[in-house]
Amino acid sequence: MSDASTSPAQPSSATAAPVLKVNGLKKHFPVKKGLLSRTVGQVYAVDGVSFEIGAGETLGLVGESGCGKSTVGRTVLRLIEPTAGEIEVDGVDIAKLDKKALRDYRRQMQIIFQDPFSSLNPRMSAGDIVGEPLMVHNIAQGKDREDMVAQLFERVGLRAGQLTSLPHQFSGGQRQRIGIARALALNPKLIVGDEPVSALDVSIQAQVINLLMDLQNELGLSYLFIAHDLAVVEHISHRVAVMYLGRIVEYTDKKSLFKNPQHPYTEALLSAVPIPDPEIKREKVILEGDVPSPINPPSGCHFHTRCPYATEQCRVETPLLKEQAPGHWVSCHLR
Repeated sequence: MSDASTSPAQPSSATAAPVLKVNGLKKHFPVKKGLLSRTVGQVYAVDGVSFEIGAGETLGLVGESGCGKSTVGRTVLRLIEPTAGEIEVDGVDIAKLDKKALRDYRRQMQIIFQDPFSSLNPRMSAGDIVGEPLMVHNIAQGKDREDMVAQLFERVGLRAGQLTSLPHQFSGGQRQRIGIARALALNPKLIVGDEPVSALDVSIQAQVINLLMDLQNELGLSYLFIAHDLAVVEHISHRVAVMYLGRIVEYTDKKSLFKNPQHPYTEALLSAVPIPDPEIKREKVILEGDVPSPINPPSGCHFHTRCPYATEQCRVETPLLKEQAPGHWVSCHLR
C-alpha cells in the first residue's frame, strides 16, 4: 500500500485561497473476524487523495461504484473520521480539531444526500427539517425561524404553504429540494453533493442541477459534486477528479478531461458515455476483469490488472499524481 512517501503531490486550482484543501487523505476500515473481533485486515477505501476547491467552484468527483467517492465526501466533512491526511477549511486543518472546536466549522460545510427520502425524517414536517439546523446552532427561534425557513423554501422552488407537509407528501424532486434548503440553512461555503440527482428522473435531474448552479452563482457556493454520470459532471463542474480504487488517477479542468483524457481508466469511462448523434462513432474501450477488492488491492498501479497498456513497472511501482501539462495531473507511468 502507499505510504507517506508515495502520497500524491498537491494539485492546485486557479484560486489563490481555496475554500477546501485536502492533502494525503486516507480512510481505512478495519476488517474484524472471530469471537474476539480481531483485526485481520483493512479496507483501503481512500488511500492518499489530494485536491483543492476554490470559492465558487465545483469539483466533480467521478468513478465506478465502490471506488471511494462517497467516503471522500463524508470524511472531508468528518462525518467519518479520517485515518490520515489534512483537511483544511479556510486554512485550518479540521482533521485535528476536537468536537467542540469543529462545531463552528460544521456551519461552513453541509451535505446533500443521494436518497431524497431516507435522508429526511418521516416524522418531521418539511419546515421542521429545514429549520432544525437553525435551532441546533441557536440562529433563530419561533417566528424568526419560520420566516427564514419560508425564505429558504421559496429560494429552492417550494411554497411556504408546504412547511407543515410531511416528506411522503412530496415528490422525489421536491424532497431533494428540501434537502438542498436544509443544506443552505446555515449559509455554508462548501456543499458536498453525494450523487444528489442519481435517484431522480432525467427531467427532474436537469431542474435540480440548474437550481444548484443558480444557487452557486447567487451565493458563491463551492461544491464537491460526487457522481458517476459523466454527462451531469460535464454540465455542472469546473474541474474533475477521476477516482479508481481509493486513489485519484486524473485531475484537471473539465474541458481538458473530456477532450484529451490522459489516463487509460478515464479513456474507458468516457468511451462509455453515449453520444446523442448517430453519425458520430466512438471506439469503445472494454475493460477486462473485475474491479479488485479494496481489502487486497493490487501492488503498484491499482489499475494495472485491467489496463491494456500495463508494463512491469506498473505492476511493482506506485505512480505519483504528476502535472503532465499545466493544470492537468495524471497518475500513470506511461504519461
